[in-house]
Amino acid sequence: MTSSPRLTPEQVKHFREEGYLIFDQPVLSQDKFNSLIRLFEHLLDAHEKEGKRPEAMDKPHFIHPELFEWILDDAVLGLVESLYGPDFHFFVSHFICKPGVDGRRVPWHEDSAYWKGILEPMEALTIWLAIDESTEENGCMKLVPRSHLTGRKGFSDYEGVDTETSVFPTEIETQQQRSDRAVPITLKPNQCSIHDARMIHGSEPNISGKRRCGYTMRFVPGHVRLQPEWESQLRLYPARGTDKAGNNLADPTRAYPELTEANRTGKKVH
Repeated sequence: MTSSPRLTPEQVKHFREEGYLIFDQPVLSQDKFNSLIRLFEHLLDAHEKEGKRPEAMDKPHFIHPELFEWILDDAVLGLVESLYGPDFHFFVSHFICKPGVDGRRVPWHEDSAYWKGILEPMEALTIWLAIDESTEENGCMKLVPRSHLTGRKGFSDYEGVDTETSVFPTEIETQQQRSDRAVPITLKPNQCSIHDARMIHGSEPNISGKRRCGYTMRFVPGHVRLQPEWESQLRLYPARGTDKAGNNLADPTRAYPELTEANRTGKKVH
């Protein structure tokens, strides 16, 4: 694939210092974005017909490798290369779709806390691509600036929350959240935000009547290793450049239904 960093030095500096960036330009060509929406609507319809919550469309690339048409698009990879250089891998994705009447809140969390002991070193970023408009009214993501640099640096203490109203079962303990400093990440469709995996973030419930969906794509630098005992649940995929850590990279052209099943049951090989 073509090397094509997309971010300016000023944008890279903002990401390094603040831990996040709002990319307020179209990420994909309009035709390509429209085709992603069509695929998403098809997947969402099938997902809901199985009686599943729309927020739970986690790791769809395991059984729908056609998603790599967008995950590995040069326009997406150019954003990552600006921050990680020429060598990096794709990790996981998630359509996080909050319906407009009873969309669940996303508890305050760090992505890194869920990957502790899985990625070494803990270096990852999330591209949050807006499928729908994302506003404060419909429960946009909120981030605590610079939280990747201070405190526990991605490994706060967590406590349980009500799973009937929350997307995740745990949340950062109140005294460690610093949610009073959070900034809203408002996006138009086909814009994105990028945030460091160690950032504290969350979002309010959506009762606006207007759906809010984003497609998260997570990437890691080429020197990060996925711990082998987790390969039965998670995999890294080649994106650009070379692997520097001896990873057993997955094939983006094939489906891995066994990984979906392993995530459902929580079983992994030790």
